[in-house]
Amino acid sequence: MFARLSLAAIAIALVSGCSTPSPVLGGKNISYGDSKAVELVTNEFGSTDLQMIAESMTRSLAQSGVLHGRPVVQVYDVKNKTSEYIDTREITTSIKTQLMKSGAARFASDNTDMQSQVDQLKLQNQSGLYKKKTVAKTGNMIAAKYRLEGSISSIVKRSSDYKDVFYKFSLQLIDVESGLAEWMDEKEIRKTTER
Repeated sequence: MFARLSLAAIAIALVSGCSTPSPVLGGKNISYGDSKAVELVTNEFGSTDLQMIAESMTRSLAQSGVLHGRPVVQVYDVKNKTSEYIDTREITTSIKTQLMKSGAARFASDNTDMQSQVDQLKLQNQSGLYKKKTVAKTGNMIAAKYRLEGSISSIVKRSSDYKDVFYKFSLQLIDVESGLAEWMDEKEIRKTTER
């Protein structure tokens, strides 16, 4: 009986110890928000737009059936044809992450990271710093079956009362060997601000 009470007391102490709030540092005007909440601070490209594009493109590509057998895909930078700064790598990173988590595809080093891959192979093979049996062999990288590329563009219209921004995001999956587009899709977003 005493042993049961002691175990119960320990369990209560552990649970109550875990529920102690962490101290908060910083200013009074900062708070956490829901990362999935719709963000309407301005009509410029924002986090909600990024999430909508990534989710729409990932779902469309995964459901297309083209990615049968988890093919290797190389991702190219999305061309930003808008007049504003948009970190397009974040869009493709979100798409890659969701496809990787679903098990639909594997990804080769993308075009901007390829030099880092080559540098690492050279370092291991030519520096003499590593044990021979642990060195990654050159000539064993897996070539991509497909390349994923796209663009984002915008049309901005202004009047004395309104500002309207129309975004169009296009993405395509190209078979590297044949050069044929095996999948294409686009997502359109319109944001209007009344002045």
